[in-house]
Amino acid sequence: MLTEERFARILRIVNEEKSVTVQDLKERLHTSESTIRRDLTVLDQKKLLVKVHGGATVLEMDYTAKDIAVASRMNQNTEEKREIGKFAADLIESDDFVYLDAGTTVSHMLEYITSKDAVFVTNGISHAQMLTRKGFTVYLLGGMLKPATEAVIGLQAAESLERYHFTKGFFGTNGADRKFGYTTPDPAEAMIKETAMKKCRKCYVLADSTKIGHTAPVKFGNFSDAWLITTNVKDKELKKEKNIIEVRK
Repeated sequence: MLTEERFARILRIVNEEKSVTVQDLKERLHTSESTIRRDLTVLDQKKLLVKVHGGATVLEMDYTAKDIAVASRMNQNTEEKREIGKFAADLIESDDFVYLDAGTTVSHMLEYITSKDAVFVTNGISHAQMLTRKGFTVYLLGGMLKPATEAVIGLQAAESLERYHFTKGFFGTNGADRKFGYTTPDPAEAMIKETAMKKCRKCYVLADSTKIGHTAPVKFGNFSDAWLITTNVKDKELKKEKNIIEVRK
């Protein structure tokens, strides 16, 4: 089991059960006691849980441990997502080679994209379908389809990204935090996001206000790795960051 996968499972167990012992985690994850203790130390240092004698307890914080199905998320914070999507779509120019991450906030860009000469690559099935219907040139990553997010993930998708060099990339996120960066619940999706971000000249993360200050188990980028496009930031300290774009002030 990969380290990030183990982290995600540990965090899921802790947040569901509020507390867990080292012995319990050892048996559930089929790994050594020393490995579990090291994992708990790392996660405690990252402020994702509280390491205690013999185990760990939940950290009282805004935390997202699992994905919500696309159908459920499409109707959440629609107005905010539409404003963010429209602003992001206006950043695309005719000569751009663009990566579009799967996700509902990114999907709100699609109806506003007008640069017909731009070329797109995506791991979002519905994104590819909509852009194709609008007459755009679209390349869809190959790999395993994840039903909950309608995203193509896996090693094949990550390998296919290596051949590309994008001018711009647009990404969704489950959490955006200055300290913990951009995060998502699924290690497989995190791998695709992280790989794609490294292949982009400019990265933009689209996040409505509910994502700001939240954290999910798996990090795919540092806070400074991308321009964060959101609505209005209420945190005075966060507003000082130079990579934040507020579409509503």
